[in-house]
Amino acid sequence: MKPKSCSIKPGLVLAIGMISISAVATSFGQVQTTQTTTTGTAAVQVNVERGEVVTVEGNDLMVKMEDGTIRHFPDIPDSARVTVNGQQLSVHDLKPGMKLQRTITTTTTPQTVRTVQTVTGKVWYVNPPNSVILTLENGQNQSFKIPKDQKFEVNGQMVDAFGLKKGMKVTATKITEAPETIVAQQKTVTGTMPTPPAPPPADTPILIVEESPTAAAAPPAVATAPAPAPAETPAVPIETPTRTGSYTWLIGLVVVLLLVVWLATRSGRTKPRT
Repeated sequence: MKPKSCSIKPGLVLAIGMISISAVATSFGQVQTTQTTTTGTAAVQVNVERGEVVTVEGNDLMVKMEDGTIRHFPDIPDSARVTVNGQQLSVHDLKPGMKLQRTITTTTTPQTVRTVQTVTGKVWYVNPPNSVILTLENGQNQSFKIPKDQKFEVNGQMVDAFGLKKGMKVTATKITEAPETIVAQQKTVTGTMPTPPAPPPADTPILIVEESPTAAAAPPAVATAPAPAPAETPAVPIETPTRTGSYTWLIGLVVVLLLVVWLATRSGRTKPRT
């Protein structure tokens, strides 16, 4: 965020040019710097994203979001953890079908940093309106750039750079206020295992039993269809030989008797008369 324009306290104020105030403070210890921070009310925003694991390949994760889009999360670190049923899982423990929920909490805190810098010395040389050289308390001379339209307070009077004279004791104070925004983000991921299929009720037969009536009815039909032809075919030869054998000897006996009668009749006819 771009800082707002600095507010300058009325008084003898100098902007540092050739060597910055911080450098002077470090090198000579003549510039006193104090800094205070005012914190405003923080704004908290919570964003929740939900999805279902599609594939996991190494450290790459593909998730189907609630709106149907597929999002790719590449190079997930091994240290990342997902809380599932109270257990901390890494990306390698995720399985397709798992439900994931990522909660992103963003906290934005406005701050105002107020910096006060003060330097004291005697005017050794002035080049109005651009710069002035001060002799600091340690005897070192230091050059400072004078901001445009800068006013100085000398002995209770406000003067510009043209009013500075050699030998004047000068105390310069610079006050800046810079707004800052501190953004902190926290991400937590939780998940649930895939929902297992519901078991069938206790009084409901399983799938194989449900199909068994159809399978059981088929065997009788297959067995009875070819059975009639082979079953009746052997019955005829078994019955016929029995009846034929019982009449054969009777017929033979009748033939023998007829033959005997015929012979007896013939012999009677051929006997000579006396």
